[in-house]
Amino acid sequence: MKIIGLDVGTVRIGVARVDTTTKIAIPDGYINVNGQEISEIQRKLSFHNSNVLVIGMPRSNDGNQTAQSDFVKSFTERIAATIPGLKIYFQDESLTSVEAENRLKSRKNNYQKGEIDAESAAIILQDFVERLQSALNNQQTLAPVEFTPAGVIEGEQTNLKSQEQDEKMPKKKNSFIKKVVISLFIIFVLGGIGIGGAYHWYQQQLLPVKNLNCLYNSPAEAAVGTEEEKEADCRYQTFEIKTNETINEISARLKTQNLIRSSEIFKFYLKLNQKSSKIKSGIYHLRTNMSMPQIADLLEQGAVSNNVFNLTVLPGETITDIRQKLIKLGYQDTQIDAALAKQYDSPILKGLYSSEGRLENQLQPQNVALEGYLYGETYQFYQGETVEHIFKTMIDQLNNIANLNKLEEKFKKRGLTLREGIILASIIQKEAHTEDMPGVSMVFQNRLRRGWSLGSDVTATYAADLVNPNRNKNDPNNNLVVLETDSLYNTRKHTGLPPGPICSPSISALLAVAEPDENMKSMYYFLTGDDGKMYYSVTDTEHEQKKRDFCQKLCNVGL
Repeated sequence: MKIIGLDVGTVRIGVARVDTTTKIAIPDGYINVNGQEISEIQRKLSFHNSNVLVIGMPRSNDGNQTAQSDFVKSFTERIAATIPGLKIYFQDESLTSVEAENRLKSRKNNYQKGEIDAESAAIILQDFVERLQSALNNQQTLAPVEFTPAGVIEGEQTNLKSQEQDEKMPKKKNSFIKKVVISLFIIFVLGGIGIGGAYHWYQQQLLPVKNLNCLYNSPAEAAVGTEEEKEADCRYQTFEIKTNETINEISARLKTQNLIRSSEIFKFYLKLNQKSSKIKSGIYHLRTNMSMPQIADLLEQGAVSNNVFNLTVLPGETITDIRQKLIKLGYQDTQIDAALAKQYDSPILKGLYSSEGRLENQLQPQNVALEGYLYGETYQFYQGETVEHIFKTMIDQLNNIANLNKLEEKFKKRGLTLREGIILASIIQKEAHTEDMPGVSMVFQNRLRRGWSLGSDVTATYAADLVNPNRNKNDPNNNLVVLETDSLYNTRKHTGLPPGPICSPSISALLAVAEPDENMKSMYYFLTGDDGKMYYSVTDTEHEQKKRDFCQKLCNVGL
């Protein structure tokens, strides 16, 4: 389940998102408050297929609500009235902007106000996720915000145990009757073959679907093993239990994936052993030679394991960033280099390799061949997983995204190959916020059609980092050095697209290439003003004037 978080301000609204399976909130840009903000929020929710919204609620140092709190409540009422069916929760926020700015300072020298808002939204959302998990652990639930004629009523934490005590007599009675009915049903169905036969039949249903001798005894062993299982059924299947999924739904999917013999007996087994309320959400690795009790025990224990680690790659990060994350996880440079040099087989890599197995573009450095193809997402791997498998998983995820959104077909309509579309998306990822990506995409495509250089500073920066990874970014002459870097990656000096992508593009950047903003089809220039807004121009003269009018600070930031 996806949840969207908002840090609501009077000028901008920071946005973040989280998947309840990974439980890691990440920034997702910001929305300008210009009269279209609720439409943009609705677009975000629709894009991520979410109907849950978490909104930061400001409070004073002594915990009381402020004038900003009233503004947030009023704004929340507008959202609820415009977008029906939402579950909205408030999450207390205190000094999140300060913490967000400190986080950004630790990661980069230069950042925009909108990035602070997005980071604040991520902090708010992460706090909510931890509060939600704590409630679940204590068998509690969080009630969403209520909207009444008297105003907004914040949801409170409800103790499920207390509810059961309040309704003790009816619930116990219903529970007892239900157990009796189920038991009588089983006895009735099996009564014809006798008690002994019934018991034997029941025990048979608890056995694994298949009796196999497999090479590996755990998903962790299989992940790091050098040999593949000969029996296809010995390979572990991914089985995800989502938050709020019912036992009926879980049992039915287990049967569909041929992991249990009977969904009804599985439900009966859970009830008989008082496990129905103990099943935990998460991602599990199961196979057909596991018995019903084994599967039930795993689902009760939960998916979290010391043998598992998460790897989060954010949109806009590069192979250099990914390398550093892998090193922190304990991988060696030699392992990473070997994985980067490996040739991978995936439809998404069309145009990367020649028929002889070499890089199609010999001017692209081998060590960044996979740049742009390691899709930014949060992944879960077993300890000891090979770097090759990690990279293959990320490449496959990008391939899934491309297939789902028919990107190759859409790129072709724009006159771009699949690889060219990914390269352009990576540049757009670095150049623009999510909401500005379609407009920036149209400007770049206009320039490509004219045969002009893209003139992108972010490509010049990438080129400079390739030529000199240890360059002094505080050198007063740094900007001149960057812009004059003699590399085909530098689109300030060379026309056309660079030899390869410059970072991992997000789905938003990829879709911006496929579906650019047609309202900008006459524009050939853009810049981000000091106010965070994007300004477009038709001519260079107009562009230079907008620099003087709106970009005194950002346009002079070091590259």
